[in-house]
Amino acid sequence: MSDGGFSGSQLALAFLAGAAAGAAVALLTAPRSGAETRAQIRDFTARSRDRATSMPKALKGAALAARDAFNVALEEQAQLDVRES
Repeated sequence: MSDGGFSGSQLALAFLAGAAAGAAVALLTAPRSGAETRAQIRDFTARSRDRATSMPKALKGAALAARDAFNVALEEQAQLDVRES
């Protein structure tokens, strides 16, 4: 961006990177045995994988809903423009 700000995707990526770094520090400094920590990491990655595979479906649904709402708004505006002329 030319105004020196951050785009939404840059901000989201920075937030996710910070969250991942915080989670890594918490896991590495937690008072657990190595086996318990590895099991927790394994469970976390399995849950993350499941969420990651469902995300594209959710994004596609949101994109289709946004497209439909945009088309409806565009059509309504066109009808208003015809009435005003």
